[in-house]
Amino acid sequence: MKITDIETIIVRQPDGITLIGDGTQDTVVIKVHTDEGITGVAEVDSAPFVVKAIIEMPASHTACQGLRDLVVGEDPFDVEKIWNKMYEFAYYHGRAAAVIHAMSGIDNAIWDIMGKAVGKPVHKLLGGAYRTEIPAYISILMPDTPDEVKRLVDYHMKEDYLGIKFGWGGLGHDFKKDCELVRTAREALGPDKKLMIDIAMEWTDYKVALKNCKAFEDYDVFWVEEPFRVERHRDFARLRSAVNLNITAGEELFHFDEFKQYIDEGCVDILQPDISRCGGLTVARKIRDYAYNAGIPIVPHNFKSGLLLSATMQYIATLPNALFLEYCGQETVLSRNLITEPINVHNGMVTIPDTPGMGVELDEETLNKYRVG
Repeated sequence: MKITDIETIIVRQPDGITLIGDGTQDTVVIKVHTDEGITGVAEVDSAPFVVKAIIEMPASHTACQGLRDLVVGEDPFDVEKIWNKMYEFAYYHGRAAAVIHAMSGIDNAIWDIMGKAVGKPVHKLLGGAYRTEIPAYISILMPDTPDEVKRLVDYHMKEDYLGIKFGWGGLGHDFKKDCELVRTAREALGPDKKLMIDIAMEWTDYKVALKNCKAFEDYDVFWVEEPFRVERHRDFARLRSAVNLNITAGEELFHFDEFKQYIDEGCVDILQPDISRCGGLTVARKIRDYAYNAGIPIVPHNFKSGLLLSATMQYIATLPNALFLEYCGQETVLSRNLITEPINVHNGMVTIPDTPGMGVELDEETLNKYRVG
């Protein structure tokens, strides 16, 4: 089997983009085609037009080549070789950020091909499944008012999620407002559900972060996510050692070395790799093994459509110490409709797809309807 082409397709909601932390307003879909008629599909949580350029660009020189030209002609079962080839020959403009994201999409689509070719779900190729279902928490943006916080808790928790994560929005700018919103969320949730808070790297002062986290402990916050920009790994480690709640990060980290540093330096209690950003499943499985040996659980970042959700669940199936699944609560035309059969939550649990490949089918009608590039 040989890879014959890579398509990079941008889809975008028709009513424009609102500048909020909602990654479901647009996305980029990667299709990797083969000469045996098997096509792998993946989604990338990145800057769609940048990813498309990285994959389709013509070569400039040896270490500055477009990813499509590097991958076409390869055997998809040489997945590790393909990953290293992309990294080596995109080194000039790569090594992090959008190039690793683009590589992740290609890598995940190749895993989809391999699963389809052998008639097995991808988790069987990654080492096997520890579970067939996973509890889910709902992940939504933090609104501006306590009344809206209560409304959202009441609306979403009817599905009996194990908890809720509020992130981005107006968080991280005002201590009193943050405490009011978090207190309201806890009161609306009650004592038995988990409450997570994503600060979206808004805190710049360590003492401010410490003060907030200490206050959040009174509301039994399970974790505080990305309190600082991820380059500040020393502050992550300091904060983690000073508070009794969990400190988490990972969606902004790139490939194995950065995750290893975070583990080795004691930066986080829980890792959150995004398999469409970290280098794909080829890298994610290495992160899984290193984190497990260090006693660090993984809760992958997942805030896109059902395409990324299904791939994330294949990964979660293989985690020895999986805690739960992030289930994106944003309700846009893309978040639920890019796959033919949406993945739903029942009594707080989500069943892991077990059909060949990633276990879902791309909805071509939705793809074509909202395609912009």
